Amino acid sequence: MTENRDFEIVYDTELPATPERVWEAVTNGTPAWMFPTDQWPDVKTVEEYPRHLVSRMDGPDGWFNQLEHVLEPLDGGRARLHYVHSGIFADNWDQQYDGASRHTGFYLHTLGEYLQYFDGRPVVFTDIQAPAASQGPGGFTLLRDALGAGSVEQGAKVDVELDGVGRLTGEVDFSNEHFLGIRTADAMYRFFGRNAWGAPVGMTVHDFSGAGDSEATAKAWGGFLERVYA
Repeated sequence: MTENRDFEIVYDTELPATPERVWEAVTNGTPAWMFPTDQWPDVKTVEEYPRHLVSRMDGPDGWFNQLEHVLEPLDGGRARLHYVHSGIFADNWDQQYDGASRHTGFYLHTLGEYLQYFDGRPVVFTDIQAPAASQGPGGFTLLRDALGAGSVEQGAKVDVELDGVGRLTGEVDFSNEHFLGIRTADAMYRFFGRNAWGAPVGMTVHDFSGAGDSEATAKAWGGFLERVYA
């Protein structure tokens, strides 16, 4: 029997928007930078607009998952965010904690990119999972190479023709061993090397073009990923 263990992930960052705009992004705007959370059965245990928000979900046997956002206004229309994700992991604690804590930095970086470049624009969100073959040790490296971003660092330009997807032209806004972010003029592409935690590689597309089609995006990128891992 696995013993449940508490966890707490704390992250502090500055964001290029007012507390009011950050509040909107973390409550109603999550598809623009993370994933849709409107179906979560969470309870707002603290809701002091626009400074302090605590959202919590409780389950059986003491299980809970809680997100806390503390926002402080800064000069120049910026905000300081103090973020705390706490709860209980029931299995594989070390692996789950490592995965969750590393994802946090990427998600909150993406929040900053959204607020700086796309704040308030309607978004079409698409989540695409790579085939099971991507779970191998070199799974994420294979995808990076296919994107022409094998060893690129943050700030590098990307201009590549992808089979079935078309031209991808933009800037690498995030890059480390587990995650890659590419921002174009009208979209953000997020790539997740979840093979490091025993899961398939994944990606999300946040399309702000006004002409986004989630079904077509999933088909194009899904086909591309199938060919990468064939």
